[in-house]
Amino acid sequence: MSELKRSSRKERTGIVVSNKMDKTIVVGIQRQVRHPIYGKFIKKTSRLFAHDEKEQAQEGDMVRVAEVRPLSKHKRWRLLEIVERAK
Repeated sequence: MSELKRSSRKERTGIVVSNKMDKTIVVGIQRQVRHPIYGKFIKKTSRLFAHDEKEQAQEGDMVRVAEVRPLSKHKRWRLLEIVERAK
């Protein structure tokens, strides 16, 4: 019988857009999408609400977040690490 492997959780890297909430940061994930007709690449940004328990991330930091169970109405991500501090 084959053993079913549990799928790993999604991880994303992005830049902290806001840290004004209590224990919550907003992370902007930028990607490039090709326009279906014209072929030009367009920058699209997704905003993720992530849980920051120690409130250590600042605006402009590059961070890694992981998918978790729903923590509140909007929060579905958790801060894993700060990859690079803002200058």
